[in-house]
Amino acid sequence: MFERFTKGARAVVKGAVGHAERGGAAVVTEEHLLLALLDQEDTRAAAALRELCPQDRRASLVATLSDARRRAGLSRADADALADLGIDLGAIVARVEETHGAGALAGDRKDAGWWSGRRSFTREAKTVLEKSLRVALARRDREIGDEHILLALTTTGGVVAEALADHGVTFASVDAEVSRPAVP
Repeated sequence: MFERFTKGARAVVKGAVGHAERGGAAVVTEEHLLLALLDQEDTRAAAALRELCPQDRRASLVATLSDARRRAGLSRADADALADLGIDLGAIVARVEETHGAGALAGDRKDAGWWSGRRSFTREAKTVLEKSLRVALARRDREIGDEHILLALTTTGGVVAEALADHGVTFASVDAEVSRPAVP
């Protein structure tokens, strides 16, 4: 599948691995894919993100992801479901962090055990990459670009899609942006 990735899409995958390494994460997640997309400059996804989530709103997007990481990656829907059962997720996070330190539920800590030197991708991150192929095929595109990864991220559900939607980045809005003809 990776042979069909454009240079930009490959840069996103490599960038995601870099974000995981710098963050001390044992695995590459969808969040890392999004952070790598935000690093891109001269690609279709970068242009769409510049339009839909301008630079002045990116700090808010990254903060939303960070907050979700503190909640062990649970989405608002998950938190609401727990609240309906009488479980206060905020109180649990506070208690765990009080005992084990800030970010204890984030799962970002390096494993002290044996490590092969290569970070694996979570099932959800792999799903995003597989969906990017499906999105490209549905759009009748020959290659998988970073815009397909961004479109796939908006459809997966969960924290990343929720954070993107909260910042106006939905499948429909990204699709409209990347479908516009390029202006010379």
